[in-house]
Amino acid sequence: MSEPSRPAAARSTAAMIFAALGHPARLALFEGLADGRPRSIKELTWDLASDPLIAPDGLTRQGVTRHLAALEGAGLVEARRAGRERRFALRRQGAAEAQVFLRRVETQWDAALQRLAAQLDADVESVAEAGAEAEEE
Repeated sequence: MSEPSRPAAARSTAAMIFAALGHPARLALFEGLADGRPRSIKELTWDLASDPLIAPDGLTRQGVTRHLAALEGAGLVEARRAGRERRFALRRQGAAEAQVFLRRVETQWDAALQRLAAQLDADVESVAEAGAEAEEE
């Protein structure tokens, strides 16, 4: 069996990243770690307790641990031992992979919108010419 093509591999990585970020708690964890300061599960649980989207669920340390495992599996965070604790930090490479994917999609959308604008301009010109011809008659 051959290896997947580069675009297919990039899509697969992007799918894992966006699936991991698809839960409000994981998105909040990712956003909270974006300041670059590593945190323990206890600190992260405390941080989430004040989030109005997360707090009603009463997220426990075990829940935070499961969400961090999903983010770690997608390559978005990494854990390091600090004494008895594991401290989690954002993995910049994972965030960069998401940005690369989004830039590629943005470029494709920009090109599609430019083609649409050109087509609409051409259609407007055709309608204007048809209207001018009808007035001449």
